[in-house]
Amino acid sequence: MLLQIFTDGSSLGNPGPGGFCAIIKSGSKTFIIKGGEKYTTNNRMEMSAVIAGLYCVHKKFPNEKKVEVFSDSSLVIETMRRGWKRKKNVDLWAKLDMAVSKFKEVSWNWIRGHAGHKENTQADEIAVAEAKKQKKKLGKR
Repeated sequence: MLLQIFTDGSSLGNPGPGGFCAIIKSGSKTFIIKGGEKYTTNNRMEMSAVIAGLYCVHKKFPNEKKVEVFSDSSLVIETMRRGWKRKKNVDLWAKLDMAVSKFKEVSWNWIRGHAGHKENTQADEIAVAEAKKQKKKLGKR
């Protein structure tokens, strides 16, 4: 079975209210994981989307050991592909490493953001909506 995770993160201000989304595709099934934080950065939301997506796949498909991750975050993709030095957000890098350890193989795929890719566009829209929810909770318009 081919499992794919399409992710995006957003923050309104950097730092500011943020949201994330992971869209998981398994054949004809689609699952959407979303969330946010009141005060965060775009990079943290990009990472949170991937972490949430990987954990969801592991929970829903515990016997699957191969997954494809698609993100428009070159920081996330290139850090995982090339082992870039992790200077900030070390708490989330540790969570990401733990999530990745649940799989035998994770392929890391960069896609250009805002370029008409269906799942990336959908993930972006949901992540922005989640960030707006966080902003509303703070009483900001």
